[in-house]
Amino acid sequence: MRRIAIALTLLLVAGCGQAARPYAPGEAAAESAAPKETATPEQSSPAQAERPADEKLPSGTQTIDVGHGLRIRVEWPADPHPALKPMVDQYVGTRKAVVEGKTIYKDGLEFDAAVQASEWVKSFVDEGWSMRGVGRIYNLRVAARMGRGAEVTACVDESGIRVVSSRTGKVISPQPDWLRTPYPQSVGVRRGDDGVWRMRMYATGRERCTR
Repeated sequence: MRRIAIALTLLLVAGCGQAARPYAPGEAAAESAAPKETATPEQSSPAQAERPADEKLPSGTQTIDVGHGLRIRVEWPADPHPALKPMVDQYVGTRKAVVEGKTIYKDGLEFDAAVQASEWVKSFVDEGWSMRGVGRIYNLRVAARMGRGAEVTACVDESGIRVVSSRTGKVISPQPDWLRTPYPQSVGVRRGDDGVWRMRMYATGRERCTR
């Protein structure tokens, strides 16, 4: 059943049709700031062969200063596949949009992913909330491939983040449940004719995540 679900997801990602309603980041709470390039492997690999000529991804731990008291720690695998980049970009980008008080985020996103990311960002503005602290995204991997589409999964640990009032900077109470324990996130991405991977949909993560 799991393999069938992944295959259907990737068919949606690889094709041109609009995907079903995706999983939104932090959805449990409601019920481009791309990573800086800091390191690259010295020798080419099959993963590198799929990257545009100017694409360079980090490896190891990368700390990104989002601003306004928020930092993101990205734990890249060795020789990361380029399909991982849209996952990291949307995570950093949506958080950056939140702390900057924006109501829309769609950089590198297509179809439902752009709609859901913007809805999540706008929900913070509507509540008068922002974020402070340190978030972490880790266990990044390509879980499945089909044609130009791929499923990318990761774990997110936001226990080091506090949701605060955007007006006063004071911590709100109670804090959202999704800050308490690490949670999985899964996204569908597709490689365009220009060689760039873009995100098309959120999916419900099923991986087990620990600190």
